[in-house]
Amino acid sequence: MESERALVERMSRGDESAFTRLFYLYKDKLYSFTLRLVNNPDVAEDIVQDVFLKIWNNRAQLTAVNSFGGYVFQMAQNQSINSFRRMASETLILSELFHQQPTTDLSTEQAIHFRETQALVAAIVDKLPPQQKLVYQLSREQGLRHDEIAQQLKLAPSTVKNHLIQALNTIREQLRVHAVTLFLLAYALASKK
Repeated sequence: MESERALVERMSRGDESAFTRLFYLYKDKLYSFTLRLVNNPDVAEDIVQDVFLKIWNNRAQLTAVNSFGGYVFQMAQNQSINSFRRMASETLILSELFHQQPTTDLSTEQAIHFRETQALVAAIVDKLPPQQKLVYQLSREQGLRHDEIAQQLKLAPSTVKNHLIQALNTIREQLRVHAVTLFLLAYALASKK
């Protein structure tokens, strides 16, 4: 068996077969590690792909890396943190959509984008499974805490939390399809502050 160091050396010179061997050597372990961090199979898979894409794109610098395994896992951890930050930002935007109405500070175009995005989120929420939809509406639209929702719906607080996480994940995924609209909304909200 060729050593990992030799594979990294070959990959750094552009050898695709060395890259492929390293990919298959680490992809399953990296996926399991990332899945434990983000608790979402699709996001974990995206992170693994992003990590290996970055490795290939920056392959020339890998000769300076002492431990390829440590490097790969650190990249996955950093990508996971970035993913959490992105989701937190998206969640903040979603929260503002329901708790803030366009003001006169918004231009006509920005107000239109705001209302379009609000309508898009409402349409996505409307298609959620009934229990997720109800939990989401009680939390985000009516401002109830998890324990209040749990008591009202006679559910465990952890079940309420899981429904809310699933609802937010669905909304985020659907909004990614409409990323331009979301970007315009974020710009509009940021520029009026």
